[in-house]
Amino acid sequence: MSPTKLAASYYCRGVRGAITVEANTADAILSATRELLEAMVDANEIELDDIGSVFFSTTADLNAEFPAVAARQLGWIDAPILCSHEMAVPHSLPMVLRVLIMWNTPRSAREIKHVYLRDAWQLRPDRANTLSQ
Repeated sequence: MSPTKLAASYYCRGVRGAITVEANTADAILSATRELLEAMVDANEIELDDIGSVFFSTTADLNAEFPAVAARQLGWIDAPILCSHEMAVPHSLPMVLRVLIMWNTPRSAREIKHVYLRDAWQLRPDRANTLSQ
Protein backbone atom coordinates (compact mmCIF):
# COMPACT_ATOMS: atom_id res chain seq x y z
CA MET A 1 0.00 0.00 0.00
CA SER A 2 1.31 3.44 -0.86
CA PRO A 3 2.33 5.92 1.89
CA THR A 4 -0.59 8.14 0.88
CA LYS A 5 -3.03 5.32 1.49
CA LEU A 6 -1.42 4.48 4.81
CA ALA A 7 -2.03 8.02 6.04
CA ALA A 8 -5.75 7.99 5.14
CA SER A 9 -8.48 6.16 7.03
CA TYR A 10 -9.84 3.40 4.82
CA TYR A 11 -13.19 1.67 5.18
CA CYS A 12 -14.70 -1.31 3.42
CA ARG A 13 -17.62 0.04 1.40
CA GLY A 14 -20.12 -1.77 -0.79
CA VAL A 15 -20.62 -0.54 -4.33
CA ARG A 16 -23.76 -1.84 -6.00
CA GLY A 17 -24.54 -2.15 -9.65
CA ALA A 18 -26.94 -3.90 -11.97
CA ILE A 19 -27.60 -4.22 -15.68
CA THR A 20 -30.15 -6.00 -17.81
CA VAL A 21 -28.75 -8.53 -20.27
CA GLU A 22 -30.12 -8.84 -23.82
CA ALA A 23 -29.96 -12.65 -24.12
CA ASN A 24 -28.95 -15.75 -22.21
CA THR A 25 -25.74 -16.24 -24.16
CA ALA A 26 -22.15 -16.22 -23.00
CA ASP A 27 -21.35 -13.24 -25.21
CA ALA A 28 -24.29 -11.17 -23.92
CA ILE A 29 -23.52 -11.94 -20.27
CA LEU A 30 -19.81 -11.19 -20.65
CA SER A 31 -20.44 -7.98 -22.60
CA ALA A 32 -22.98 -6.70 -20.05
CA THR A 33 -20.68 -7.60 -17.16
CA ARG A 34 -17.75 -5.73 -18.70
CA GLU A 35 -19.96 -2.69 -19.41
CA LEU A 36 -21.22 -2.62 -15.83
CA LEU A 37 -17.82 -3.12 -14.17
CA GLU A 38 -16.18 -0.48 -16.36
CA ALA A 39 -18.96 2.02 -15.54
CA MET A 40 -18.63 1.32 -11.80
CA VAL A 41 -14.84 1.67 -11.87
CA ASP A 42 -15.06 4.91 -13.85
CA ALA A 43 -17.82 6.41 -11.68
CA ASN A 44 -15.95 5.71 -8.44
CA GLU A 45 -12.31 5.79 -9.60
CA ILE A 46 -11.81 2.30 -8.20
CA GLU A 47 -8.29 0.87 -8.25
CA LEU A 48 -8.18 -2.91 -8.64
CA ASP A 49 -5.77 -3.32 -5.72
CA ASP A 50 -8.38 -1.76 -3.42
CA ILE A 51 -11.08 -4.35 -4.20
CA GLY A 52 -11.69 -6.69 -1.28
CA SER A 53 -14.15 -9.04 -3.00
CA VAL A 54 -16.85 -9.20 -5.64
CA PHE A 55 -20.24 -10.93 -5.51
CA PHE A 56 -22.26 -11.39 -8.70
CA SER A 57 -25.82 -12.62 -8.91
CA THR A 58 -28.05 -13.20 -11.88
CA THR A 59 -31.71 -13.92 -12.27
CA ALA A 60 -32.34 -17.62 -12.92
CA ASP A 61 -32.89 -16.95 -16.63
CA LEU A 62 -29.17 -16.08 -17.03
CA ASN A 63 -27.01 -19.18 -16.83
CA ALA A 64 -24.98 -19.35 -20.05
CA GLU A 65 -21.77 -18.06 -18.43
CA PHE A 66 -20.31 -16.93 -15.12
CA PRO A 67 -20.04 -13.11 -14.86
CA ALA A 68 -16.73 -13.70 -13.06
CA VAL A 69 -15.21 -14.70 -16.39
CA ALA A 70 -15.61 -11.11 -17.65
CA ALA A 71 -14.05 -9.72 -14.49
CA ARG A 72 -11.04 -11.99 -14.95
CA GLN A 73 -10.81 -10.90 -18.61
CA LEU A 74 -10.62 -7.29 -17.37
CA GLY A 75 -7.66 -8.18 -15.16
CA TRP A 76 -9.48 -8.73 -11.88
CA ILE A 77 -7.14 -11.62 -11.08
CA ASP A 78 -6.46 -11.19 -7.36
CA ALA A 79 -9.96 -10.32 -6.14
CA PRO A 80 -12.05 -13.15 -4.67
CA ILE A 81 -15.19 -13.48 -6.81
CA LEU A 82 -18.39 -15.43 -6.22
CA CYS A 83 -21.41 -15.96 -8.48
CA SER A 84 -24.95 -16.98 -7.52
CA HIS A 85 -28.60 -16.71 -8.58
CA GLU A 86 -31.08 -14.22 -7.15
CA MET A 87 -34.26 -15.32 -5.45
CA ALA A 88 -36.96 -16.17 -8.02
CA VAL A 89 -39.53 -13.59 -6.95
CA PRO A 90 -42.54 -13.82 -9.33
CA HIS A 91 -42.84 -10.07 -10.12
CA SER A 92 -39.08 -9.35 -10.37
CA LEU A 93 -37.34 -7.84 -13.36
CA PRO A 94 -36.00 -10.62 -15.65
CA MET A 95 -32.56 -10.94 -17.27
CA VAL A 96 -30.73 -8.97 -14.57
CA LEU A 97 -27.08 -9.22 -13.57
CA ARG A 98 -26.21 -7.66 -10.22
CA VAL A 99 -22.88 -7.03 -8.54
CA LEU A 100 -21.67 -6.00 -5.11
CA ILE A 101 -18.06 -4.86 -4.96
CA MET A 102 -16.52 -4.66 -1.50
CA TRP A 103 -14.05 -1.79 -1.87
CA ASN A 104 -11.45 -0.37 0.51
CA THR A 105 -11.71 3.40 0.25
CA PRO A 106 -11.43 6.58 2.30
CA ARG A 107 -14.77 7.77 0.82
CA SER A 108 -17.90 8.01 2.91
CA ALA A 109 -20.92 5.86 2.08
CA ARG A 110 -22.67 8.94 0.66
CA GLU A 111 -19.85 9.49 -1.82
CA ILE A 112 -20.22 6.03 -3.38
CA LYS A 113 -21.84 6.04 -6.82
CA HIS A 114 -23.99 2.96 -7.40
CA VAL A 115 -24.60 2.18 -11.07
CA TYR A 116 -27.80 0.81 -12.62
CA LEU A 117 -27.66 0.45 -16.40
CA ARG A 118 -30.24 -0.24 -19.09
CA ASP A 119 -33.59 -1.30 -17.57
CA ALA A 120 -31.96 -2.11 -14.23
CA TRP A 121 -32.57 1.49 -13.13
CA GLN A 122 -36.05 0.20 -12.20
CA LEU A 123 -34.51 -1.78 -9.34
CA ARG A 124 -33.48 1.41 -7.53
CA PRO A 125 -35.24 4.44 -9.02
CA ASP A 126 -34.09 6.36 -5.93
CA ARG A 127 -30.52 5.80 -7.11
CA ALA A 128 -31.16 6.64 -10.78
CA ASN A 129 -28.40 8.82 -12.18
CA THR A 130 -26.94 9.85 -15.50
CA LEU A 131 -25.33 6.42 -15.91
CA SER A 132 -28.66 4.64 -15.50
CA GLN A 133 -30.23 5.23 -18.89
